[in-house]
Amino acid sequence: MNQQSLSAFIWSVADLLRGDYRPHEYGKVILPFTVLRRLDCVLAPTKAKVLKELEAKTKAGVSSDPFLKRASGQSFYNSSDLDLSKLLGDQDHIKQNLYAYLQGFSPEARDIFERYDFATQIERLAKANLLYLVTEKFANIDLHPGSVDNAQMGHVFEELIRRFAELSNETAGEHFTPREVIKLMVNLVFIEDDDVLTPGNAVVRTIYDPTAGTGGMLSVAAEHLAEHNPAARLTLHGQELNDESYAICKADMLIRGQAVENIVAGNTLSEDGFPKKTFDYMLANPPFGVEWKKVEKVVRQEHEQKGFDGRFGPGLPRVSDGSMLFLLHLVAKMTPVVDGKGGSRFGIVLNGSPLFTGGAGSGESEIRRYLLENDLVEAIIALPTDMFYNTGIATYVWVVSNKKPPARRGWVQLIDGSHFWQKMRKSLGSKRKEMRDEHISLVTRLFGDFAEADLVMLLDASGKEVGRDVLAKDAVTPAGPEGGKAKRVPLARHFRNEAFGYTAITFERPLRDEVGNVVLFEKGKQKGKPQPDSSLRDSENVPLNEDIGAYFKREVLPHAPDAWIDETKSKVGYEIPFNRHFYVFEPPRPLEEIDADLRAVSSNILRVLGEMSA
Repeated sequence: MNQQSLSAFIWSVADLLRGDYRPHEYGKVILPFTVLRRLDCVLAPTKAKVLKELEAKTKAGVSSDPFLKRASGQSFYNSSDLDLSKLLGDQDHIKQNLYAYLQGFSPEARDIFERYDFATQIERLAKANLLYLVTEKFANIDLHPGSVDNAQMGHVFEELIRRFAELSNETAGEHFTPREVIKLMVNLVFIEDDDVLTPGNAVVRTIYDPTAGTGGMLSVAAEHLAEHNPAARLTLHGQELNDESYAICKADMLIRGQAVENIVAGNTLSEDGFPKKTFDYMLANPPFGVEWKKVEKVVRQEHEQKGFDGRFGPGLPRVSDGSMLFLLHLVAKMTPVVDGKGGSRFGIVLNGSPLFTGGAGSGESEIRRYLLENDLVEAIIALPTDMFYNTGIATYVWVVSNKKPPARRGWVQLIDGSHFWQKMRKSLGSKRKEMRDEHISLVTRLFGDFAEADLVMLLDASGKEVGRDVLAKDAVTPAGPEGGKAKRVPLARHFRNEAFGYTAITFERPLRDEVGNVVLFEKGKQKGKPQPDSSLRDSENVPLNEDIGAYFKREVLPHAPDAWIDETKSKVGYEIPFNRHFYVFEPPRPLEEIDADLRAVSSNILRVLGEMSA
């Protein structure tokens, strides 16, 4: 189903609902009916076989469930002799027959419609005399996998959610992630594992998404692995808070033949759906900047009572942003490395805040400290702005692993992927840019090669870009076009883990009396030592790889000879100032050029005024 067909169909159904439903309510009808029609089409080829098997097992008096699943060729079935087309043959009993058809689904499929509260919409449509008309619309659209494959169907569901979220002023981006971002993340987590990607190697691996949404990340991961190594088997796991998104994800897993018990409903932070399970790969796009106050009590209890035996041992971020809690949750789900085997890798999309928010000793800093001191961060990749449907802010993909290749051990790779995008022909919410396949391949290659590289942009005399190239860090910069120049910016860099660490030192200066004499302590352990003047207290961040005493002597004492360090207040902190490492200073134009331009503009203004007054 192409975008044009989808739009025409959606609004043909919306035309029926208009008046009896408000625009923001259309999704309550269209989404579950779309799922129902998809399941209806998937089961159609084996419907007769299922009914025959049901009759045989009923006569034999045995449980039919496993036999019906085998007969359907799916992990679900429908034991009713009805389908959407047959429902149209009895207009007077459409409601009763639709209920009977829904009851014929196996329990795991029936749960999908219960999550939508579909019964309420059936009653409402019947009361408005719309149930038959809406059912007819869906019965006449072909959603069979042979016509609309799983990838296309995923796009259909995401487009439906986006549209209905816009109508209701909700945040569409909370439910799914742009496909090109998912594709990049999947490339990054798989590229270093030759055993998984080698064709014919029949490996079995697990993948998990704690904020699964409609299942887009899991689906793309499964398709990626099937494309590179059809013999590999990837079992998909996920958890999702939003009932409608959960229902779509579960339906997708049913059709893929995945175990639906591996898709769990609920809040990942307060109700871990997989408390004793670890995974080989993980992907996540947690909500940006969303507070976790609702689950604060449960999360703090786990942090305080379980410590590092729980998920949140390293620390807790401020309540206003819970994205780093999902980062810790994924770390806790990593498979341990034993005798060089095992281990995990995951990719997570975060905004800029987790890179630097929080000073030494804060929860955020302690989380970064834990990750870096345990050598878990492989790379951080900056994405272009305006990539997501609900925000235009800068975003970053963190690649985290406890099975780093030898060359990466002790290092973090930073990649500035913000240069690689094209403008979309039509904006979708806040999304105005997209990454093409060649952009994704380039960033993936930089990561896979563990490269240090620069981007050279060739600019003509007017400053317009006419070409670009990616060069090794030490390669010679090519000459720019005639009258123009070659602008070179860093693209990928390596840093030792400790390069992001610092010691926050506090230095004091003595309190003085009215005549300028130093005031001393008269009692206790500090007796005879200078009292500090709190109004003159200051602090400095000293890089971990630098001697604190030498730094203090060089940077502080020349300006404050009477200062001293209060070592009881020293703290180790970590931050990742991503932009600082990719900033390139561009000197301003010479003053002579600016003056010449101003004179030219002034002369032009005077000429125009003269012509007007003539």
